[in-house]
Amino acid sequence: MNYQVIDKDTYYRKGVYRHFTEDCKCSVSMTARIDVTALAESSKRAGTKFYIDFLYLLTKVLNSREMAYLWQSDELIRYDVINPTQYIFHEDTETCTPVYSRYYEDYETFYRCALEDIEKAKQTREYMLDPTGHPNWFDASYISWLSYDSLNVELPDGYLYYLPIVNWGKYREENGRLTMPLTVRLNHAVADGFLLANVYRLLENKTEKFIDQRPRTRGGE
Repeated sequence: MNYQVIDKDTYYRKGVYRHFTEDCKCSVSMTARIDVTALAESSKRAGTKFYIDFLYLLTKVLNSREMAYLWQSDELIRYDVINPTQYIFHEDTETCTPVYSRYYEDYETFYRCALEDIEKAKQTREYMLDPTGHPNWFDASYISWLSYDSLNVELPDGYLYYLPIVNWGKYREENGRLTMPLTVRLNHAVADGFLLANVYRLLENKTEKFIDQRPRTRGGE
């Protein structure tokens, strides 16, 4: 795990950062419905799981520029890589098991490893959440039971947690297209409306490129 320390005095968002860490500590979140028609069709053709394909693209986007905060040393940092924490739901106990998957830029490697992580997690009912041992992991949670329109994830304003918290629901058909709700929560000290909206814009761009260059993998359904 490597990271770069950001000089707060020369940080390009210095004024904004100071304001939202001292005067008005708060987070910012957005829910928008995204069109996943092409990705769903592509996953079906390739015989892969849409969920893992989407998780790969989401993690790829969030690795483009994300911040974190080390409270022990009061440092603003940027990790070389951030990884997704999946949550596997168990129907029998109605509980979740966190799954610490690693991000690999190579799609086939990511797909294979994420699938293995999921299958392994299905064998346990332990919560096993370990944020201290996994500092550069962000929350990626699929709400499979509902195609919702709004979602809020609340953290205490004074807690300087900068990694993304991302949720998405099941997709539904609307006017012949498949749309899916996606909620992204970031700390306002390191993100404003432009940077938050950019997650959606980059996701659309990278999804198009991914489909155009569609790799094949084995082991999907």
